[in-house]
Amino acid sequence: MDNHFNSPAQVTALYAAAGAEKAGKPASVLILLGILAGALIAMGSAATNTASYGIQGTWTARTVCGLLFPFGLGMVVATGAELFTGNCLITISLLDGRCSWRGMLRNWSIVYLSNFAGALLVAAGCAWFGQLDYSGGQLALFTMRMAAAKCAIPFQNGVVLGFFCNLLVCLGVVMAMSGRDTASRLMGAFLPVCYFVLCGFEHCVANMYYIAAGLMAKMVPAYAQLAAEAGLDLSGLTVGGFLLGNLLPVTIGNVLGGAGLGGLLWYCYRPKS
Repeated sequence: MDNHFNSPAQVTALYAAAGAEKAGKPASVLILLGILAGALIAMGSAATNTASYGIQGTWTARTVCGLLFPFGLGMVVATGAELFTGNCLITISLLDGRCSWRGMLRNWSIVYLSNFAGALLVAAGCAWFGQLDYSGGQLALFTMRMAAAKCAIPFQNGVVLGFFCNLLVCLGVVMAMSGRDTASRLMGAFLPVCYFVLCGFEHCVANMYYIAAGLMAKMVPAYAQLAAEAGLDLSGLTVGGFLLGNLLPVTIGNVLGGAGLGGLLWYCYRPKS
């Protein structure tokens, strides 16, 4: 056997133990590491917006974003932060009898809310403290346009695009765990996340930044005036559109994609006899 990587069966066994540990972590640790993960993903989202807002060609913009955004998950992997989408793999630990439903749902709820808090902090910093001022506010205009478009995604589309997204994100987590050195782990996390960004799939934690930043930019008079002058329709960019129109269906899809992959891996490579 090649000793330079962990096999799928080894990764499944490793995550069965890691997921059980995640389910039992103190709430204070989950909150802090969850805020960190939300902030790291939000910074990756802010970076992709900043890098692509002036690019006209869709394929070029998506490629740039696909090359940049995965480093957000890389930072999460490197710091051991708690990311809701990746933690959907705790179904492996649940099915293996390493944790309870209560422990898994406790982790998911605390980490989800903490990711939200971290993303909101970054969104507020960018929208209200000048980061969106690039090119006379064109970055703010781009941010609001993207946020409005995400709020307009049909419910069923949000579920399906969320499913595909977290299938790839959790594959990134699995591939990172297959590596036995830092470079291998980061490269393993990179490729699947690059694919989801290129395809335009929906990630609930990233959207906690993308839409929140657009909503907050809408509250800044100078940015609102730019939107009005550009004829940008922001009527759908509301808190309800954010939470119910996008986050709800995307989160459902993310859970189905990540938990489903976890179940598949456990069934095929179950650690216990």
